[in-house]
Parts: sequence; structure tokens; C-alpha cells
Amino acid sequence: MNAWPRISIVTPSLNQGDFIEITIQSVLSQEYPNLEYIIIDGGSTDGTLSILNKYSAQIKWISERDKGQTDAINKGLRLATGDILSYVNADDILLPGSLRQVGNIFEIHPEVQWLTGKCKIIDENGKDVRGAIYLYKNMLLHFSSYRLLLLTNYISQPATFWRKELLGLCGLFDSNLNYVMDYDYWLRVWKIASPYIHHHDLAGFRIQRNSKTTSGGHLQDYIVEENRVVKRHSPSKIWSRLHNLHRLLMTGMYRFMNR
Repeated sequence: MNAWPRISIVTPSLNQGDFIEITIQSVLSQEYPNLEYIIIDGGSTDGTLSILNKYSAQIKWISERDKGQTDAINKGLRLATGDILSYVNADDILLPGSLRQVGNIFEIHPEVQWLTGKCKIIDENGKDVRGAIYLYKNMLLHFSSYRLLLLTNYISQPATFWRKELLGLCGLFDSNLNYVMDYDYWLRVWKIASPYIHHHDLAGFRIQRNSKTTSGGHLQDYIVEENRVVKRHSPSKIWSRLHNLHRLLMTGMYRFMNR
């Protein structure tokens, strides 16, 4: 390749001092030759800021009070100068070699507007967990379609990348959404172009006790918001009903695994 496309990674952060250094190292250790890494911290009061200071020569970061995760992501995307964009939460990771795979695909396939890959599920210690869910989501990637996405969000956020031009066409993430802003965005960009499916592991999604989307206290809010997004994008009411049925089946599976 003559030149690697510039990739901008945004990490929203708030009091994730237990994990954020692992996340930073997973990005910087890629040794991708044209990387911009931006961390938007919401005013952490734990050890996060000392960690960010430690990497100041290699990352761009700000720490100030914001309106939550979606606001932080959008703030970072506005600052991004890359040709390719993505966001990785402060407790998730990129797997070794991921960015070179992504950069290569976008360079040799100019028609690709966005891509998504496989994503491991890891616990607080970085150990692979929920293997059945991992296999199920990766199976769905082989049958990828817009209607399947209405049925369930099988696209893994930390393993998804898109061209900056899509921001001009789709805008930023919906700041009114707190839990499924990524799901809404995938449905929006799909109306412009279908994703390139890369059947390789690119990232790791961490399950930990303080995760916003895995905390039981937020479950009902998550469900309500997700249903709102499905109704916003679905061509008919039947897709909302099918989505709810699938969610009930998956919830039962999660409860069985967590016993």
C-alpha cells in the first residue's frame, strides 16, 4: 500500500480507571502508522486522569463535564481528522493487528463505506466468556441484512468502522439516546450502504459489574429505548414484535448463563 488511511479512534470515559489503561494500550500497541486516538473524559474522579497524563504524548484527551456517553462520542467525532472513524469504550479493547486489517480493507476497497467484524466477549480479567453468544452473533454475520438487524443488533460496536463522509450524510449519534445510540446509527447508515463483513476478530467487548448496558438496574430503560429505535426504523409493526420476541429468547439465554 502506498499510504495507510488515517484512522481516528474515540474513547468516551468516566471513572473507568480500572480498565482504561488496558484499552489505551490495546489501541497504541497496534502500531498503526496513521492513527489518531482521542479520549473524551467526562470529569473522572478516580485514577483516570493520571493514566491519561501518562500517555499525553501519544493521545489527544480532554476532561470536562459532559452530558453523558453519547455527548462524549459526538465531541470526539467532531475533533477527529481521520478518514476512518470508530469508537471504543473505556473498558473494551482492540485485538492485535485489527487496525492494519481495517486500514487495508478501506484502502483496497474504495467502495466500502463501513465495515464490521467479529468481537470477543471478555470478563473483568480479559478471559473469553459467553462463547455461545459469541458464536451466535458471528453466525448472524453470515446472513447479514437490514431486516435481520431490525430483528436483533448483531453488529458489535467496538469492531465497527466507517468513513468520515458518512458523518456528513448521517450526522452524529443521536444525543437523546443513552443505551442504543450505536444500534440506531447502524440502522441509519445501512440506508446509505450495507456494511462490509470482515469475518475476523477485531475487538473485545468487556462484561463488568459497572457496565451501563449490562447492569440490571438499567435493563428496563435499555429495553424501552431499543424498542423506540426499532419502531423508528422498521417498515411495519411486525418487526417490532419480532424484535421483542427475539429479545425475550436472548434474555432467557443470558439468565441461564448467569445462574
